[in-house]
Amino acid sequence: MTDGKGADRPAKQLPTILDSRWRDPSDMFKIQELDLEFSNGERRTYQRMKTHGLGAVIIVPMKDDQTVLLAREYAAGLHHYEIGLPKGRREKDETVMQAAQREMKEEIGYGANELIDLASLSLAPGYMTHITHIVLARDLYPEKLEGDEPEELEIVPWPISDLLSLTAREDCTEGRTIAALYIARDYLQAEQSK
Repeated sequence: MTDGKGADRPAKQLPTILDSRWRDPSDMFKIQELDLEFSNGERRTYQRMKTHGLGAVIIVPMKDDQTVLLAREYAAGLHHYEIGLPKGRREKDETVMQAAQREMKEEIGYGANELIDLASLSLAPGYMTHITHIVLARDLYPEKLEGDEPEELEIVPWPISDLLSLTAREDCTEGRTIAALYIARDYLQAEQSK
């Protein structure tokens, strides 16, 4: 295993799970307690949230080579309107690409002829099992599907080259959106430099 700087390191041994219990189940997640023993003999109890479902997708829809389409949507957690990328949970029997197409059509009224699975993000790997796939969407075409949003989302075109101004705004704070935009921008720049 490398640390990103080229130095090789031996892989760390994962702790042994001695026991696990479910606590406080809900519709969205379960809390699992893990009794662990580490390679040095130390024992600890950890808790992690196990989410239901297959994870999520976040889509970077490129209107053209320079413009990403964002959406302004109500964010109940912060009780304000947030500018971000279209995103949502994968449905049963749905691939990452199928989920990306559906979410784009529901949230911004576009599908894509080209989809690229760029990377996967965890939200808080220390205590959550949730994974979100970042999908780059190009060659867009208009197509609207009925979604579960209570109101139509406003589409906000933004130059992908100006992420610094976007992330300086008080209404663009969601970590997955910011990470996905920078990953997509770097992917596109590397592609253009070939």
